[in-house]
Amino acid sequence: MVMSLKARITEDMKTAMRAKDAARLGAVRLLLAAIKQREVDERIELDDTQIIAVIDKMLKQRRDSITQFEAAGRQELADIEKFEMGVLQAYMPQAASAGEIDSLIIQAITSTGAAGIKDMGKVMAILKTQLAGRADMAQVSTHIKAKLAG
Repeated sequence: MVMSLKARITEDMKTAMRAKDAARLGAVRLLLAAIKQREVDERIELDDTQIIAVIDKMLKQRRDSITQFEAAGRQELADIEKFEMGVLQAYMPQAASAGEIDSLIIQAITSTGAAGIKDMGKVMAILKTQLAGRADMAQVSTHIKAKLAG
């Protein structure tokens, strides 16, 4: 049986505790806290897809923080964020290749009958589910705009 993502994260927390790896333990605990927070707020048990969405949001926050810390000359804080990103990234599905993203965009445009930029929402809605956690949706959005405009 394949272990759920939440179970894997919990196991990794225990492993980090045993290894006395404080930095990793902190990052994993932050993730578990974010998952628990969303479960309590929405009164649901998150499945793997929803957990990936939580991780994706946390990764985006880390990217933003790194940019701000580096701009402010606080490299030590940026390094902590980069470490946490590495820990979080390990739980994400394998990234989609550029070719795969391209073909999914073309399929989505074809299946929705999108004819221009005004149809972008329809295309994004399909791709969001297919590429959740596997691609930077901001970059995907740029590709879609290029294809619809072109």
